[in-house]
Amino acid sequence: MNSYPIDILNQYCPSRQVLDLLGDKWTLLTLNAIGRGINRHNALLREIGGISQKMLSQTLRELERNGIVTRHVYPVVPPRVEYEMTPLGASLNEPVMALGKWAQENYALVQQAREKYDLESANPN
Repeated sequence: MNSYPIDILNQYCPSRQVLDLLGDKWTLLTLNAIGRGINRHNALLREIGGISQKMLSQTLRELERNGIVTRHVYPVVPPRVEYEMTPLGASLNEPVMALGKWAQENYALVQQAREKYDLESANPN
């Protein structure tokens, strides 16, 4: 394995893999929901609008693979599965929640900027 300096702007920096994971909207929404205390698979599916069962399962598996959440299966009938942030995942909670809050507070300004840009692009003179 090659050794590259840790610099997020370097195309070979391994930290880019972490950004790839966190840059996915389903990852951020899933982490936001778990950060709010929603930890059962079906509850996550209900709470995260628009996510499919397949995408939620893939997202949770990827988060588990990367050490961000843990999966607990309880030996009951029917089986109960819960997800919980690991200490590493918990360290993400504040920035993820802050990003979600920022999006909620600024979506109107972003929409205005888009509309202005689109209008100016359509009428360059």
